Amino acid sequence: MFERLKGILAGEEEAASAESDRRLHVATAVILLEVALSDDEYSESERELIVEILRGKFGLDDESVGELMQISEEQRRESIDLWYFTEIINSRYDDEEKFRVIEMVWQVVYADGRLDKYEDHIVHKLARILHISHARMIEAKMKYMPDG
Repeated sequence: MFERLKGILAGEEEAASAESDRRLHVATAVILLEVALSDDEYSESERELIVEILRGKFGLDDESVGELMQISEEQRRESIDLWYFTEIINSRYDDEEKFRVIEMVWQVVYADGRLDKYEDHIVHKLARILHISHARMIEAKMKYMPDG
């Protein structure tokens, strides 16, 4: 009886962990989508880049990343701000993982080879909310900024 109860509890913990991971994946994807859409120009190449980033970051197969994009696009449309999503990231990621999110954000910003003022604004806002110093944000920016 005790072993059966332990098995049930372990299954519940596993399900809770999987749901927590799913929320983290969605939160990260929503932030990337928000950045891509901030300049009102969301190209197929930006979408493909986000898919590749998410696939690599979370080790997802094509079907899983497609589902993640669909859910994230819907969540983004229904949200009124990014606070909910950044809180998930702040609660689950350490400083280096949050820095990697900012690096991903800069990748998306520079997908079209230029920096729009709205994109710049949202990256600065995200860096503040995620507690990334200005110096670290610039470090990430320089990594993905096109030459010239």
